[in-house]
Amino acid sequence: MATYAFLGPEGTYAHAALGTLGLDEGAVLLPMANVTLAIDAVRSREADAALVPLENSVEGAVPATLDELATGDPLVIAEEVYLAVTFDLMARPGLALADVRSVATHPHAEAHVRRWLIENLPGVPVSLVGSTAGAARAVAAGEYDAAVGAAVAARLNGLDVLATDIADNAAAVTRFVLLTRPTPAPQPTGNDRTTLVAYLREDHSGALLEILEEFATRGINLTRIESRPTKGGMGQYCFSIDCEGHVAEQRVGDALAALHRVCADVRYLGSYPRRDGRQGPVPPGRTDAAFDDARTWLSRVRETGTS
Repeated sequence: MATYAFLGPEGTYAHAALGTLGLDEGAVLLPMANVTLAIDAVRSREADAALVPLENSVEGAVPATLDELATGDPLVIAEEVYLAVTFDLMARPGLALADVRSVATHPHAEAHVRRWLIENLPGVPVSLVGSTAGAARAVAAGEYDAAVGAAVAARLNGLDVLATDIADNAAAVTRFVLLTRPTPAPQPTGNDRTTLVAYLREDHSGALLEILEEFATRGINLTRIESRPTKGGMGQYCFSIDCEGHVAEQRVGDALAALHRVCADVRYLGSYPRRDGRQGPVPPGRTDAAFDDARTWLSRVRETGTS
């Protein structure tokens, strides 16, 4: 049976997101202490896939995931999952809100509830730990008074919920990605996303514009772009990019080939079905049929000298 690593322990939002994938009965779930270990489990073949957070609507991208995908043995995104997240404040039975003197949670969860904590627990220190479920376990063990996390973490650890739905933004959503070792992309659905990392050949005026133009001239919409240091020296960056479309589509494949010409390196991270809405229409002249027609025209010009 397939083994799925995830940012654990049980009771995290990654655990909940994994449950939405419709895994086969008997699939083995492998909780890991952090994103790096979950991804390493796939690279080492301890797991067949790993589900990790990539970005959320409040705090943005998850740096650990971006950096792990940009380096090390190549992996690809097989699926994406969007999970609406709600946060509760939980504590050991018998402890009242007024008695809370310490709180633990994951850094991204803290960003979701920062204003609520300031207003309801002023001056109470917040410790940042590896996961919200880990924070709940630490509270159950007596290390902290309260934790911010999912309601399931309270149930799993025998904690009482002191306050529910405490997020500052009620529409908070986290995007998770299922990572596997490289495999051919599934067939295009007409509503797909492609992810890649582009490395600048050198830092110069207009370097980012060169990358963007390869997408813009082919009518490809970018849905996310993040700059990340390459860790090779100050001022050296790569760009993590999501774009609409599938590598099998000629405009997307053409853009990736063009990036390969102008960049020091391009790391392809997969084409997969998009889950957050519909892809926009392909502009005139950028469809596969238009590319085929253009190639036929060019061949005729080269062979006969006439158009």
